[in-house]
Amino acid sequence: MDHRLGFEPISEELDRVRLPVEGDLPDWLAGTLLRNGPGRFRVGNRTLNHWFDGFSLLRRFAIQDDEIRYSNRFLRSEAYEHAREHGELGFREFATVPDTDLRDRLKRLLSPRITDNACVDIETRGDAVVATTESPRPLAFDPETLETHGQHAREPLGTTTTVHPHYDAHRGETIGYATRFGRNPGYTLYRIPDGRTEPEIVGGVTVDEAAYLHSFALTPNYVVLAENPFVVSPLALLRGSTVAGSFTWKPERGTRFIVFDRASGDVAATHWTEPFFVFHHVNAFERGGRIVLDLVAYPDASVVDALGLDNLRSPSPTLPTGELRRYRLPEDSARDIEHETLHPGHIEFPTIDYARRNTRPYRYVYGVSNRERSPAAFQNQLMKIDVETRTAETWDELNCYPGEPVFVPAPETPGTATSRREDEGVLLSVVLDADAGRSFLLVLDAATVEERARAPVPHAIPFGFHGQFYRDGERPTRSMA
Repeated sequence: MDHRLGFEPISEELDRVRLPVEGDLPDWLAGTLLRNGPGRFRVGNRTLNHWFDGFSLLRRFAIQDDEIRYSNRFLRSEAYEHAREHGELGFREFATVPDTDLRDRLKRLLSPRITDNACVDIETRGDAVVATTESPRPLAFDPETLETHGQHAREPLGTTTTVHPHYDAHRGETIGYATRFGRNPGYTLYRIPDGRTEPEIVGGVTVDEAAYLHSFALTPNYVVLAENPFVVSPLALLRGSTVAGSFTWKPERGTRFIVFDRASGDVAATHWTEPFFVFHHVNAFERGGRIVLDLVAYPDASVVDALGLDNLRSPSPTLPTGELRRYRLPEDSARDIEHETLHPGHIEFPTIDYARRNTRPYRYVYGVSNRERSPAAFQNQLMKIDVETRTAETWDELNCYPGEPVFVPAPETPGTATSRREDEGVLLSVVLDADAGRSFLLVLDAATVEERARAPVPHAIPFGFHGQFYRDGERPTRSMA
């Protein structure tokens, strides 16, 4: 078997199973890694169309006293329970819609059913830990037992919302945005100060056609949206199209950076550049009167269709490559922007020392990549890129397929005048070992990218998306934008 094992469904749910640990864990590494991603890709006799459509399977690795315990549990969303009870899809997912007759289509036209299949990320909201997706229906769950608590109430600010809000530890607040489709398309910015759960609207903008936005950039003084020309047709959605199918690539529009003043929410500048598509931002900061913004850029939006299950389950999937690119944006609209390639690709699921480096200058970014510089290779290595020297180091193993690397910083040493290095810590990644037919939790030294330990899991875990690590008594540490 090969990478295709990572797109096979799972049915077994485990609770705090002790895993064998091979190697040596750092004595300071203690806490919980929570992961989210799809775990089931069929409803009755029907196969779902896209990686983003699978039903959420929460995964938990508890690390304590050189011991690792693993749990997994399906998120009991309305979408999941409806599918399990009726054997059919009940909600429109990203690229799959329910089978309906004309009467049902008319009912859905008047009252569209928004999915709560929160299979993408994990976020802390006040005292709650919630699973999120791009529809505005997060679900709270118990981070210890993974038991679903139900919908986390919040007035939706748009048709979709980001799954990558920024938490600014320096200011004690969360910043995010929502995208509005329909008659008044645009983007709404919000903030949530520590100690509160309800968002405060900061500002926003109305546009002629809303684009697909997955993440954004934050600096001490600005919020930046990279509005790529992958724009939605609300009429297509009303007529029953899939979410993915309602977007059209219009390269003649170019890509627009919308720069908002973080304090007032007003648009401070707009900058146009050649068309590109982006899922994930890496980091942004201010230097010399410019906003320095790093992201993973694709030449177009074909990567969205390429993540369909038919392609991903082929022996040699065709996958576009994303490059690590840096843009320098003037803080006003009067000057031209500049950009350069920091690493030609492929890299995805980029992560940094988020707690200390987000919104500030940084040096290292970690991500998944592939050994073969070929569009037919699935993610089969981990990569560390030094954005100052433009060099890269990698970890890989034959027929192994890693997921997003989460950086866990080493604690500061009490009584010392020097702070820890930026890459002093470990990387945690859930890796599929296709030869063994199961997954393992990999622990890499972040400085050397050498293996320190691994803990095999009893089964193969389907490929997931994002997650967070947190120490006891701390909030989950975001690892990426």
